[in-house]
Amino acid sequence: MSHPFGSTITAQMIIETMSGFSSWEDRYRQVIMWGKLLPKMDEALKQDQLLVSGCESKVWLVSEFDGEYWSFHIDSDARIVRGLIALVLAAFHHQTTEAIKAFDTEAYFAQLGLIDHLSPSRGNGLKAIVDQIQQLVK
Repeated sequence: MSHPFGSTITAQMIIETMSGFSSWEDRYRQVIMWGKLLPKMDEALKQDQLLVSGCESKVWLVSEFDGEYWSFHIDSDARIVRGLIALVLAAFHHQTTEAIKAFDTEAYFAQLGLIDHLSPSRGNGLKAIVDQIQQLVK
């Protein structure tokens, strides 16, 4: 599975980019833009058993493990959710099990200054995606 952005966008790069914005609107636009960079999931993969439970919008998650690194393909039918998925993929895609388990997602999202601005259902959906990935790698 190739990298979802074609080139590697890391969690650190996302933190640095987001810290350059002073307004929530600018951050929001940037998140939407990252979401547009994600490849669309093949319609054949959008099956009910791949849906992430706990998300208000539809979110499909496919994972692969090559013995060393995890790869994820995640898609959603909602624009802002695709952007949030991009943030999750920057942290988890092509990482080892140990790196994923050790990653502090709460601190990461706090640094991005997003959670306070998301609706409770979006925040819960984001948590559900992260929780599902962390369950997969156990």
